Order: sequence, then structure tokens, then C-alpha cells
Amino acid sequence: MHLKTVLLLLLYYNVHATVPPRWNRAMLFPSAQRVKRSSAALLNPVLQKSQDDVDLLFELLLSELQINDDLKISVKDEELASMRKATAFDTLCNDVIPKSITDIRRLNARLLGHPGVLKKEDFERTVLTMVYTAYRAAQSQGHQKDTWAESFVGLYKALKHDLTFSTSQTSSSQRTL
Repeated sequence: MHLKTVLLLLLYYNVHATVPPRWNRAMLFPSAQRVKRSSAALLNPVLQKSQDDVDLLFELLLSELQINDDLKISVKDEELASMRKATAFDTLCNDVIPKSITDIRRLNARLLGHPGVLKKEDFERTVLTMVYTAYRAAQSQGHQKDTWAESFVGLYKALKHDLTFSTSQTSSSQRTL
């Protein structure tokens, strides 16, 4: 009887440890999975689907962004703001990426423990969080500036690790071919 129980527990442990949960993406950015009335169509939005989308994201980031007192981010250029991708950008910046220092530190801790390469969506959201963190560091003073700067450096290190990890995975997979 004990042997059957032990085997069953080992099988359960093996399956639990090797099968990724279906909510794995929500682990880094849980708010991306929440439906809001204003953005129900934009559940789990992604900006970068082509090279043109990457160029547009770069243009949005280079355009003048406005962050009001409620920490709502908006694009000042009306022409850019009227584009369909700008709506997804707005949703990502205002509903998905973390804005408080504790949420950003929590994201940093999750990124440090994240196995493997980040998904495209998670990488994109981490970059946007890093941009927001740099803005907050530039606007802060004293101890708060140091706190925001430490969070920025942590996000940078996580992205650098992800890029070097994905590069080493690609080169090692090419060696085995």
C-alpha cells in the first residue's frame, strides 16, 4: 500500500514540476489578464507583432509623453494618439505595467526567479516598466531617487540576463544541429 502511495506521489510531483501552468504568463504581469470595461477588447495586449510595430513603439516612446498626477501616461501628439496601436500602448502603460515601487520590486524579484527566456509580451512590458522607472527616477529627489534608480538597475540586469540567456540558448542549439 505504501509503495503505491509513494509511486503516485512521485508521479504527481513529476507532472506538477514539468507541466507549465496555463496561467504562466500572468505570473509576471497579472493585470494583463484582467478584463476592464474600458479595455475589454484589449485583454493581454501586445504591441510588437512586426518590424513596423517596433518602429511605431520607438516613435511613441520618442514622442512627448505626459504623465499626470494620477500617474496616467498619455501621448501628447494627437496624430500618434489617434492610431489603433496607440490605444494598445495606452492600455499597456496605464493598466498593465506596475507603477508603484513595491510592485516594480516585486516584478524584479519575479524576473530574477524566472526560468528560461521571457516571452515577447513580458519582455515588452518589462522594457516599458523600465522606461517608466527611469522617468520616475529623473523626477524624484534624495532617497526616492535612489530607490527608483535601484529598481531601474534591477530591471536592466534582468533584461540583460534575458538577452544573454537567449543568445546562449540560440548558439548552443545551433551547435547541436
